[in-house]
Amino acid sequence: MFDKLFSPIKIRGLELPNRVVMSAMGTHESAASEDGKSVTQKLIDFHVARAKGGCGLNTTEVCSVDAASSPTGFLSIAEDKFVPGLTGLCDAVHEAGGHIAVQLWQGALAVGSDPTAQILVPSDMPMSPEFTLPGITVERIHEVIDAFGAAAARAATAGFDAVEFHCAHTYLPHSFLSGGINHRTDEWGGSLENRMRFPLACIDAIRANIPEDMPLFMRIGWQDDYLEGGLTPEEVIEFCKRAGEHGVDVLNVSRGNILSAALIYETPPVDLPNGFNVEPAARIRRETGMLTMPCGRINRPELAEQILDDDKADLVVMARAQLADADFCNKAKAGELASIKYCVGCDQGCYDYFYRALADPSIEHITCLRNPALFEERAMALEPVAEPRRVLVAGGGIAGIEAAEDLVKRGCTPILCEVSDHLGGQFALAGVAPRKGDFTYACDMAIKNLEDLGVDIRLNTPVTPELVGEIAPDAVIVAIGSEPVVPSIPGANGDNVVDARDVLSGAELPEGDVAIIGGGLVGIEVAEHLAGQGRASTVIEMRDAILVEMGEMRKTATQMSLAQEPITVLTNATCTAIADGAVTVKVDGAEKNVPADVVIMAVGSKPRPTDDLRAACEARGIPCTVVGDAKEAPRLALDAIREAYQAVLDIA
Repeated sequence: MFDKLFSPIKIRGLELPNRVVMSAMGTHESAASEDGKSVTQKLIDFHVARAKGGCGLNTTEVCSVDAASSPTGFLSIAEDKFVPGLTGLCDAVHEAGGHIAVQLWQGALAVGSDPTAQILVPSDMPMSPEFTLPGITVERIHEVIDAFGAAAARAATAGFDAVEFHCAHTYLPHSFLSGGINHRTDEWGGSLENRMRFPLACIDAIRANIPEDMPLFMRIGWQDDYLEGGLTPEEVIEFCKRAGEHGVDVLNVSRGNILSAALIYETPPVDLPNGFNVEPAARIRRETGMLTMPCGRINRPELAEQILDDDKADLVVMARAQLADADFCNKAKAGELASIKYCVGCDQGCYDYFYRALADPSIEHITCLRNPALFEERAMALEPVAEPRRVLVAGGGIAGIEAAEDLVKRGCTPILCEVSDHLGGQFALAGVAPRKGDFTYACDMAIKNLEDLGVDIRLNTPVTPELVGEIAPDAVIVAIGSEPVVPSIPGANGDNVVDARDVLSGAELPEGDVAIIGGGLVGIEVAEHLAGQGRASTVIEMRDAILVEMGEMRKTATQMSLAQEPITVLTNATCTAIADGAVTVKVDGAEKNVPADVVIMAVGSKPRPTDDLRAACEARGIPCTVVGDAKEAPRLALDAIREAYQAVLDIA
């Protein structure tokens, strides 16, 4: 299945078994090493799992080439002392039947997370009225060029199959190349010819220090979005042609910079279209004649196959798809599509955890909403139980669905009971919101997988103490979720007041003027859902900002969309009364009436009661674990799935 995606390709002396590349992704795992910059066993286990899962080429996360600007929490190849650890990583991947590349990196502004790392920028960069970062000296320019060469030599010694030169995302080579960042007036700045000088010199240094038959990849941005004077597609294409002449073999086409809202393109959330870099990569391929591979929200094998079938690329980057499921490639090749855990582009475990980890030492590494065992492949493996167990799972939301599948993997027999007439819960409702179709798809496939596995699914079946006694399971996992909070506002129980979940599910169809009480994730999703139907609304939020609980990438993308939609947002606003046709709101101490034929409540949720189930289990000596919103609400799906996974692991 997917014959083109899983066809071999030869690049110089390297033959890959398929066209799937797992590109570099920040993990923060190296922070756990003794020096904060080395390979750990968890990093090895992570790469080995993807190699065994059928990935054509793994790529390490960014790997510093220059010792003085090498930050803690990122891999380094800047000194010989790092070679043994990197060799161990390469050997383990090769033993697992895989191939691996190292991404050579000088991070420029991005190393600022470590105050001991030297920040290098091409030219003076004002950071505030009082402070300007000085531009890199010519002497240091040559030192960094030499560092790229020395790092490439170490990569060859360590046994990497390929190297990748990072020339995107505002890192130093990209910063030199971009006229929006590089304001030098010497031979290293000004014209495109001068701005190309540094990255081309780095490429020359790398190529001179690796074997002739070793492929050289380059990550390049399509353009500098939202950056005045930044790179244009035409400039990028011209540079790629020159890079090819200097020995680059494959172009990894990306997008984004950290100086503007274009950061959303680097770790793109679900809000961005699937495969948004495909057409840029196709144009670069046509105009340069070079091998290309697009990245960016390519999370289904059907899309990857279509890209290749349409002759728009030579390889396909499927990175976060393999965070969500280490066996993505093997499952896709075998046609076991329903069993794949699909990335939904939530950014909660990858981007959000990574940047939280930079400031919070309690966070060891990234994780994944769909895969709680990410970077815990050894400690959290789902091993078969010594004795099969019958486990009652109460609640058919995403936590219950995942628990049921994980129980099957451990050799247990789950009985999944759901009070409504369908599975999916709030996760399925989330897919109703604009731009979140990946949630619906992932949920539908997870449900189909349970059906394929033959799981005993009982709809319209509330789990009661009586049912626990009737089934007499060996264990119970309670994932019954939450229920809406009804605020103590005069008129909150009126006939014109509806719950946000009922609007998303289609049970309620608001007409006329609409006010939404609550500007959190659910409230804004409802507002956007209505906007998609041509209905305007006013969102009333008592805090000083909306979307407080949402991660930065999703928040940025959502706010960009809100600016184009018929949605009015009132912050620092408290609803004091609800009446027919209007709500009374106090904004900054002043009262005003907001027209509202329908008032939608989105003020939060509280756990559904579980005392009776826990008591029934305790009376019968049955282990009972409460997970997700039933334990504490409101929280993220990431929390619910992780707790469900742990509950399954804890079954003896």
